[in-house]
Amino acid sequence: MRHVTDDDDPYLWLEDVLGEEALAWVAERNAETEAELAADPGFPSLKERLRDVLDASDRIPYTARRGAYLYNFWRDARHVRGVWRRTTPEQYRKDDPEWEVLLDVDALAAAEDEKWVWAGARVRRPDLDRALVMLSRDGGDAVVVREFDLTTRAFVEDGFHVPEAKTRIGWIDADTVLLGTDHGPGSLTDAGYPRTVRRWRRGTPLEEAETVFEAEVSDVSAWGRYDATPGYERAFVGRSLDFYRSETYLLREDSTLVRIDVPEDAEAYAHRDHLVVTLKSPWLGQPAGALLAFGFDAFLAGDRTPRVLFTPDERTALAGQVWTRHHLVLEVMRDVSTHIEVLTPVPGGEWTREPLADVPPFSAAGVVDTDPDVSDEYVLDVSGFLQPSTLYHGHIGGGSEILKQAPARFDTTGLSVRQHFARSADGTRVPYFVIGPDPAATGPGPTLLYGYGGFEVSLTPSYGAVTGRAWLERGGTYVIANIRGGGEYGPAWHQAALRAERPRAFEDFAAVAADLVARGITTPAMLGALGGSNGGLLMGAMLTRYPELFGAIVAQVPLLDMLRFHKLLAGASWTAEYGDPDVAADRPHLRDLSPYHQLSADRSCPPVLLMTSTRDDRVHPGHARKAAARLRALGHPVLFHENTGGGHAGASDNEQAAHNRALVHTFLWRHLAPAGEAGV
Repeated sequence: MRHVTDDDDPYLWLEDVLGEEALAWVAERNAETEAELAADPGFPSLKERLRDVLDASDRIPYTARRGAYLYNFWRDARHVRGVWRRTTPEQYRKDDPEWEVLLDVDALAAAEDEKWVWAGARVRRPDLDRALVMLSRDGGDAVVVREFDLTTRAFVEDGFHVPEAKTRIGWIDADTVLLGTDHGPGSLTDAGYPRTVRRWRRGTPLEEAETVFEAEVSDVSAWGRYDATPGYERAFVGRSLDFYRSETYLLREDSTLVRIDVPEDAEAYAHRDHLVVTLKSPWLGQPAGALLAFGFDAFLAGDRTPRVLFTPDERTALAGQVWTRHHLVLEVMRDVSTHIEVLTPVPGGEWTREPLADVPPFSAAGVVDTDPDVSDEYVLDVSGFLQPSTLYHGHIGGGSEILKQAPARFDTTGLSVRQHFARSADGTRVPYFVIGPDPAATGPGPTLLYGYGGFEVSLTPSYGAVTGRAWLERGGTYVIANIRGGGEYGPAWHQAALRAERPRAFEDFAAVAADLVARGITTPAMLGALGGSNGGLLMGAMLTRYPELFGAIVAQVPLLDMLRFHKLLAGASWTAEYGDPDVAADRPHLRDLSPYHQLSADRSCPPVLLMTSTRDDRVHPGHARKAAARLRALGHPVLFHENTGGGHAGASDNEQAAHNRALVHTFLWRHLAPAGEAGV
């Protein structure tokens, strides 16, 4: 059977998300997958154990400080859709804090007969008495916005309300917001995001909101944000030219714009007196990946003398940054393990530097909460592949104490964490983590290799209770591949796999797979691969380029048709990552990258499970649908599962999440474990 050509796609009808014929096809495929996997004798107990992890009442409730309260969103067995709640710092220190429930999403969904999914809230500063609550219908990226009174714990009648759209909104003051939303024809970019930023005053019809900034239709989006820091109140607007290039402007009170004149690919923000810039390419004599600081007013006046806060090297990259009242905390990765530094501006423009905390090897650490308007308090989360999270509370310059500690969720007896480096096809040294038993003692065994490799996303050590119960406790080995396209070694690591260079990421992943076999950790027949979204493209590449390396492959909410991705939902926003199929110079490499177009009957494939969501309004479900249909027609072993809700996350509650993950691990264990090996 011939390849799918550029203009001849027999499965275009599966791109009709809610089409009757397409949904009937989905229902048939779902029934086949349920009959194949959910009927497995071990499936019910596995799903129950995973649901137990997701619903556990003794999980750490992560919070955000807003004045006198700590806010948290919580799901468990009793609160399937979740509750938005708050408590005081004093209560939070207790094993069983008293929480004030602000909004019960289950009750709201029942009252309005709508499958609401929590999508966040913007609390108004400095009064902290109102919030803009965002609710998604069944997990999509598009949201409905409603104003909420935190005192009465009720939605505000005749308050700010925005119909369903991919809205961006934030407070300016008690009666004004900055808004980007769908205002009708011409108000969205080609990528489907807001093209305008408007200043909307209370009591004014939405359609009469004043336009203060406008992007081009070809841009990804326009955006606006208001800095409510006391004494530094100011508004910024800008446009995302593509996924990595943007322009930022200071919006003055008279609506005039002042360009923040940094490189288009740099990330810049203002904090009090400072302008902080993260470089993605060299500038002012500093390398890509450097972090620079300027005096904000001096920069606007033309001063380009930077204070260099961080300089990368070939093994070190900046992973994150967050402010307290007087300090900037940096999260720095060295060979994908984290350490934390505190930088302090001092009179004269200099900065001092000191470590914040010791972090164990092969661990991830991050400051998850501060209150930069008020104090130098911080909350630090530290975890590892086999170490549950520990939450520390401290003051910079003072001590710290354990605030919360998550219990162990799976048995780690006999397990260890090791880091190895594979050599890719071009000689590049690619790090990867191996979590599992010692192969010298056990011999090769079932191994699951996970990767992403795009958008400068770094895969760092973390405690995965679901993976622990579903895979590691069974005797499996879990592997994280830190391939190019990610951000593990800064911008250069990402840029090495951009556009026509994307195959470098594929070669890296294949090199890790081969290295696992060479080290005796596994065999091709016992090696599985898993990835989602851009990682789903990676899985498609493994299927079409390196099928002999794997015994089974799972692709979740995958991107697979690289000649039509830009026409489907948010796909137009990713052309900076992959290239533009409508540009003649890009189309050949995109056709070569496109797993959907490379599927053939001439080459055998390992068993494949494709998973997506009808409500995914980011990566179109048509990618997975069409690939499944094509694989079926070519006679390759494929199962397909499409959750009706859940959006790009694939699940909108813990029940769906447990079911989906049990399907994945049942499929993988069935194909990768030696015959007769015990399961859960």
